[in-house]
Amino acid sequence: MSKTHFGFQTVAENEKARKVANVFDSVAAKYDLMNDLMSVGLHRAWKAFTVAQAGVRPGFKVLDLASGTGDLAKTFAKQVGDLNQGGEVWLTDINESMLRVGRDRLLDQGLITPTLLCDAERIPFPAGYFDVVTVAFGLRNMTHKEVALAEMRRVLKPGGKLLVLEFSKIWAPLAKLYDFYSFKILPWLGHKVTRDAQSYRYLAESIRVHPDQNVLQAMMEQAGFDQVNYHNLAVGAVALHIGIKY
Repeated sequence: MSKTHFGFQTVAENEKARKVANVFDSVAAKYDLMNDLMSVGLHRAWKAFTVAQAGVRPGFKVLDLASGTGDLAKTFAKQVGDLNQGGEVWLTDINESMLRVGRDRLLDQGLITPTLLCDAERIPFPAGYFDVVTVAFGLRNMTHKEVALAEMRRVLKPGGKLLVLEFSKIWAPLAKLYDFYSFKILPWLGHKVTRDAQSYRYLAESIRVHPDQNVLQAMMEQAGFDQVNYHNLAVGAVALHIGIKY
């Protein structure tokens, strides 16, 4: 049976999705709070930058994969206009616990968007359906990233845009300090806030085995995207990759 990474562990491919699901089931209730604490609120700026780069307009159809608690979908839903303009924003996640939190959060703000339990490696939409596809801090958890990227390209219209916001490789002079923060502070913080240190150890480990900026750029190009480029954020701790389907 084929193997893959789950953090620093090597596991059977068919086990990874279950293990990732357990992580998010554990942290879903306090996911937003932990994001604010871990990034000192910077994740909001990173997502705002992603939204700005997406260029979503009224009438666009947007697929937000691994939506989590719906930060991107919330903003896109305000940009695409009402149903009479033909706009759609799909809130999707492979994890039911996270999807419920995201759906309820948007409903509490008066935003009704279609919600779908969705595996990014098998996107249940026809080819050429969406103007924009986004995935924020979710590609890292996917077992077959190359399959997911190919699916994202398939469902985009010609001229459509993919935006991948993800942890990446930090500027080398800060690597040791970042390692200390990741492997000491994050698990401690996770234990204090969610009573789950292990999930945040997995987070730190998963970042280290995720493709860096240049490797992910090459993967997107191999999946058929053109004009692939990336923006380093937080001195490379996070990167936004953008590709166009022609």
